[in-house]
Amino acid sequence: MTISVPPLTRRALIGSAVALGSCPSALFARGAGGLIAGTYVNEGGPGLVPLSRGAQGWTAGTPVATIRNASFGVRSAATGVRYLLDEQSQGMLGVYTGGLEKLAMTSTLGADPCHAALSADGQRLAVANYSSGSVALFALDGAGRPIGAARRIQHEGSGPNRERQTGPHAHWVGFAAGGRQLHSVDLGADAVFLHRLGAGDDVDTSIAYRTEPGAGPRHLARHPRLPIAYLVTELANTVTVLRAHPDGRFTALATLSTLPKGFTGASAGAHIAVNAAGTRLYISNRGHDSIAVFAIQRDGRLTLLQHADCGGHWPRLFLLREADGEMLVANERSGNIARLPLGRDGRLGAAARGVTLPGVVFLSA
Repeated sequence: MTISVPPLTRRALIGSAVALGSCPSALFARGAGGLIAGTYVNEGGPGLVPLSRGAQGWTAGTPVATIRNASFGVRSAATGVRYLLDEQSQGMLGVYTGGLEKLAMTSTLGADPCHAALSADGQRLAVANYSSGSVALFALDGAGRPIGAARRIQHEGSGPNRERQTGPHAHWVGFAAGGRQLHSVDLGADAVFLHRLGAGDDVDTSIAYRTEPGAGPRHLARHPRLPIAYLVTELANTVTVLRAHPDGRFTALATLSTLPKGFTGASAGAHIAVNAAGTRLYISNRGHDSIAVFAIQRDGRLTLLQHADCGGHWPRLFLLREADGEMLVANERSGNIARLPLGRDGRLGAAARGVTLPGVVFLSA
C-alpha cells in the first residue's frame, strides 16, 4: 500500500560555522576508536561531531565546526582517507585524513550530494547529487586524492508524484562487478540506473530496474553472498527483493511493505542494511519512527520479524554495530542518537534516547 507523504524537499543548507578552538586532528584523537556524526547546520547542527564510548555509554565531543552538512561519507580501509559530502546547492566533496585534516575540497558538479561509494580497488569514488539528479565519478590516485575534476553523469526521467518527482533525484550509488559497473538509485525517475565503466571516461548508461510509478526508490543493499539485492522505496514504503544478474540488471522476486499492517499515517522509507551473516535486513521508517527487521531466508526472500521503536523522531540513518551488540540511530528531527540493543537473533530491544545532537543525519566509524 502506498502511503501519502508530505513534501520532503532538500533543505536549504545555509548557516554560519562557529569558531573552532582546536585543530581537527587533536579533537578527533581524543575520540580515537569512536565514531563521527554529521549534522545539518540549518537544523541546529554544530558540524561534524566525534563520539566516544565510556562506562556511561556514548558521549559527544567537541564539534569540528568547519566540516558542515556532512550528510554522508565513506572511508578507505586501505589509506584511512575519509570522503565527506557537504550537502548544499553547490555540492562539495571534502577529502580528509583519518584525523580529519583536510587534504582537498572539490565540487561534486551538482546540487545536494547525499550518498557516496568507493570502488573495491580504491581507484574511483562515486557521488549521488540529489537535487540535480546526477552522479559525479572521481578518479583517485594511490594516496586517495581526486585526480582532476569529476566526470558528471546526468540522469533523465520523472514520476507521477508532482511534489517529489518532477525530475531525476539520484539518492544512492554503489559499485559492482569489480568496479566495472556502477549502479545509481533515482527517487525522481523511479529507476535504478546501470553505468558500465570502460577505460578512461567511457560510460554506457542504461536502466537496470524500474519500480512501480511513484514508488520513489531511495537506497539499495546487497546480500553478502547471494546474487540478491534489496531496494527500499521512500514514497511507497516498500522493500523489493531483486535478483542481481551478471550483466548488471535486476529482476524483482517479491515486494513487501516496511510498515505494520493497517498503518495509515504518513511515513517515508529511509536507510537499509544487511547484517554480516546475511540473515537479517533492517530498514528505517521516518514518520512511523521504527526500524523494520526482516529475516532473510536461504533464497534471499524476506519475512517480517518486528517493528522496533527508533527512540526518537525521523530515523534518517542507523549504524549496525554487531560486535558490540547495538544499533545506533540518527533521529534527525528529534535531534538524538538512540541506542537499541541488538540480540543474537538479530532482533532489537527497547531504545534508549542516547546522545542529544540537533540535526544529526549521518554516523560512521
